[in-house]
Amino acid sequence: MHVTFYGAVREVTGSMHLLCTDNDRILLDCGMFQGRRKTTGEKNRVLPFDPRILTNMVLSHAHIDHSGRIPLMTRAGFAGRIYCTRATADACGYLLPDSAHIQESDAEYLNYKTVRSALSQMRPGEIGKSGKRDLQEIKALLKKNKHGLNAEVINGYIKRFHLEGVEPLYTIEDAEQALKSFEGIPYRDPVTVGEKTTCTLYEAGHILGSAVVMIHSNVNGQRRTVCFSGDIGRYGKPILRDPASHFEADGQVVDLMIMESTYGNRDHEPVVDLRPRLKKALNETFDQGGTVLIPSFAYGRTQELLYVIHELYDSGEVPRMPVYVDSPLATNITKVFGEHPEVYDRETHETFLQQGKNPFSFRQAQFVESVEASMALMREEKPHIVISASGMCEAGRILHHLRYKIHNPKNTILIVGYMANHTLGRRIMEMGTAYEASGRSGEPPIVKILNKEYPLKARVVKIGGFSAHGDRHEMLRFLKASGLKIKRIAVVHGEEDQSLAFAQQLNQAGYTAVVPHVGETLTL
Repeated sequence: MHVTFYGAVREVTGSMHLLCTDNDRILLDCGMFQGRRKTTGEKNRVLPFDPRILTNMVLSHAHIDHSGRIPLMTRAGFAGRIYCTRATADACGYLLPDSAHIQESDAEYLNYKTVRSALSQMRPGEIGKSGKRDLQEIKALLKKNKHGLNAEVINGYIKRFHLEGVEPLYTIEDAEQALKSFEGIPYRDPVTVGEKTTCTLYEAGHILGSAVVMIHSNVNGQRRTVCFSGDIGRYGKPILRDPASHFEADGQVVDLMIMESTYGNRDHEPVVDLRPRLKKALNETFDQGGTVLIPSFAYGRTQELLYVIHELYDSGEVPRMPVYVDSPLATNITKVFGEHPEVYDRETHETFLQQGKNPFSFRQAQFVESVEASMALMREEKPHIVISASGMCEAGRILHHLRYKIHNPKNTILIVGYMANHTLGRRIMEMGTAYEASGRSGEPPIVKILNKEYPLKARVVKIGGFSAHGDRHEMLRFLKASGLKIKRIAVVHGEEDQSLAFAQQLNQAGYTAVVPHVGETLTL
């Protein structure tokens, strides 16, 4: 048996690992690389193998850095099944088409800018009989209405003048076609994924439906076991059960553990601090008459925030200001959460379900769907909370809320999740916290949003306890509590310094750990 590491190796995004036996090729995750557009675009477009060679795929969870290239794979001829939990399959039903929509929209906008720039620089007579047009005329020519773009006209100019256009990674049609390959299965229910190869999923505690993947294969009369941690969650978090600590007795000897290391050299704030720290941030902002902007992943983080805000409002610890979830995707994912109470922890059942309450719905919570409603909300000056995607501020409606609110010191940008290198969210977090640490002295840092510069005068507050990833102590706790007898650990899904530090810690704890390079193969 061989395992080759193709993504999320010495970096966080693009999770992809290929397990090969004499008879089967099983893919673990097919994630998208996230970060700088040019770099990630080149990496995402090329799969490291022909998808037609794959037998089946197992998906640990629905986050795009684990699932986002599945439509590329199915479009290129993958004919197997994609096994995951039922909640993950339901979530992907929204996440993958949304990913495709973002890519189509981004490509359309970039092409619009290319054509607009080209037309504005042309000499009289080059465009048409009317000669050179001013910028407003060009915009009117390329738009359908006030907000929409005329893709047909834009693409026509790209072809006519041989301009360099942008193609989306995949389309909504590609994403919807990919969903036909999904096979949702319950936790702890073994399923055959290849010849003499089975897969069992266990609770990972990361997000709804996330799984630790246990694969058993009989190779030449010998049993081989690979355990893929996926992303390990935290202990004591609201909504979900803790990471699994009980595995079937006949599968406890693990030849290779593929282990994440997102926070391999870092510690989180205790989970118990989440509620008081959020309470403090909200009250301080509302006391100034400000608004709280929360860039949030639509899947998992948004629902946790709604849960805790609901608790704070019910207990009267925070003024009941309006809470806007400005993300159609987050709205749909919240519905998925409501459809899977079987995976909730005991506390959620006792606090909400047994009281006849929906954890994610309360009178002050409003779900914003239309673009027009979102734009009206951007201009709202009364205190409120906005929870909006994307979580790393790389796209989506949060960008527009930021450009309207980032220059006002009464407002707060609340960072509640991981911000990868080279993302706008990371820049806001680093510059904002440095400005706060300096006592807000001197000129505020400048942030570029949608190619315009804005002074970062809003307060930036980071609450690390909301992370869906376990820190280094929690990941070690998972390994020790599992009772698994692990022969070797391949440390993945972490920036290089985090992976190397965690591997060192594992070796000091008595494990045998290595940090593979991209394309490296380990043989069992």
